[in-house]
Amino acid sequence: MVRDGDRTVLSLMNDYQGEPKEFALVVPVPTVLQQDQIHIGNRELFQRIDSYSAPRLVEYYDPSPCPLPLSQMLMGMRAAAPTGAPADTAMRKEAKALGVTVEAQYTVGEYDIVILSATQSDGLQTWLGQNGYHIPEGLGAALAPYIRQGMKFFVARVNLKEHQRTGLSYLRPIQFAFESPKFMLPIRLGMINANGPQDLIVYVLSREGRVETTDYRTVKMPSGMDVPEFVQDEFGKFYQAMFDRQVERDEMRTVFTEYVWNMGWCDPCAAPPLNREELRQLGVFWLDGNSQEGPQPGMSGVPGVPKAPGVPESPMMNQPIFPPPPGAPVQVILTRLHVRYSAATFPEDLTFQQTQDQENFQARYVIRHPWTGSPDACAAASDYFAGLRHRHETDAVTLAGLTGWDLAGVLKQAGLDPADRPEPWWRQLWDAGQN
Repeated sequence: MVRDGDRTVLSLMNDYQGEPKEFALVVPVPTVLQQDQIHIGNRELFQRIDSYSAPRLVEYYDPSPCPLPLSQMLMGMRAAAPTGAPADTAMRKEAKALGVTVEAQYTVGEYDIVILSATQSDGLQTWLGQNGYHIPEGLGAALAPYIRQGMKFFVARVNLKEHQRTGLSYLRPIQFAFESPKFMLPIRLGMINANGPQDLIVYVLSREGRVETTDYRTVKMPSGMDVPEFVQDEFGKFYQAMFDRQVERDEMRTVFTEYVWNMGWCDPCAAPPLNREELRQLGVFWLDGNSQEGPQPGMSGVPGVPKAPGVPESPMMNQPIFPPPPGAPVQVILTRLHVRYSAATFPEDLTFQQTQDQENFQARYVIRHPWTGSPDACAAASDYFAGLRHRHETDAVTLAGLTGWDLAGVLKQAGLDPADRPEPWWRQLWDAGQN
């Protein structure tokens, strides 16, 4: 979603599973859209912005606790120096009898699109059913609030011939641009045929600052915690468990912020920032020819940067830092919002506001690899290893608290024996008092 002033560019990518002929999309929109306001997007751009803003894991290595001779310190310092179809008359007459007006019809890419207005929800539901749209039970009740607000309906289904012509096995994203003072995302219609709660990730590109919801609480995900080393191989499982726990604690009534950053740079980078042309394709309309560009995808010669397109299976660690460009940063702020919702916990659509907050934030978790030297290397080494077990136990307790995983199991997976944990000091106190 791109937003500045009253202008919005909305890009929708569906994870629809099923036959293309069964697909139908109904989205309330504030105005009748003209054909040139509708565009077929690029799925790879969704993958790019997801990779760039994904929760990430970073790793650090403990330095030697033993002081180095001055000559070796100087050598180390030197080594570390930086290098549309015509409307059918019969269809319009049939629609009018049901209180439905066919405002416009287009074929855009592999989609046949109809823009509708209606005076009654039952009539709109009847019209959709009579015209071959596969719609769920109870749609009429969900449509009623939008009809009362005077909104139009963007209705799309797959044109099978055009879809076959693309040669693709998936449906491409749909984009549309419009102007409206309403800064919102309709989510209620998508709940009707949902099998349980749904997850939604919203990427909002704005000019001024972080975006938040106004009708639901928006909070940042826990971030910056140290976690045990084994999380490196189980990061997806770890983050899913942590998100599940946050949702449960807030009774599925909260929108979570996972990322806020200026699109000109990143630190650390899970993937390179989107460049100016990619931002333009997503709908960022305020960048002029003098705007700074982010790095190109698939940069050669930069270690650790993935070649686009493609999404890493797990967040990459210790990626190069793309510094802020000279002068002013790119005037594009990305906010990544993650919400799990149901009809009971999110009865209203998501309404947003743009804030002036430009403070960077990322859902970021840290692994610290221990020094691999000998405890006998120096006096400080003995103290270092004495404190290492306590640090590992603290990381395990943190992980169990974030995920709800059994602490004893986490300790074992971290290579620690739960039986070796010292008893709490107060337990000995009370035992002594009872004796």
